[in-house]
Amino acid sequence: MIPRARKTEFGGTREGALVVRLAAPPVEGAANDALVAFIAGALDVPRRAVRIVSGDKSRTKRLAIDGVTEMQARSALRP
Repeated sequence: MIPRARKTEFGGTREGALVVRLAAPPVEGAANDALVAFIAGALDVPRRAVRIVSGDKSRTKRLAIDGVTEMQARSALRP
């Protein structure tokens, strides 16, 4: 996750992890909220289905997404 980017978008992969550029600043959880909303929109699932499992205050995060298989997520989130 890269906060304060020009626009919210996928930024490719780095070391096997998906890179997401977010327009939101990392202040008071705004970037985390933007990340959850962006991933939910990309996967066409409700926001409540996406949650941050670890890395709440880090640029590197792990997400859990309900109702989506790993293959579906990889296919939909391919930059």
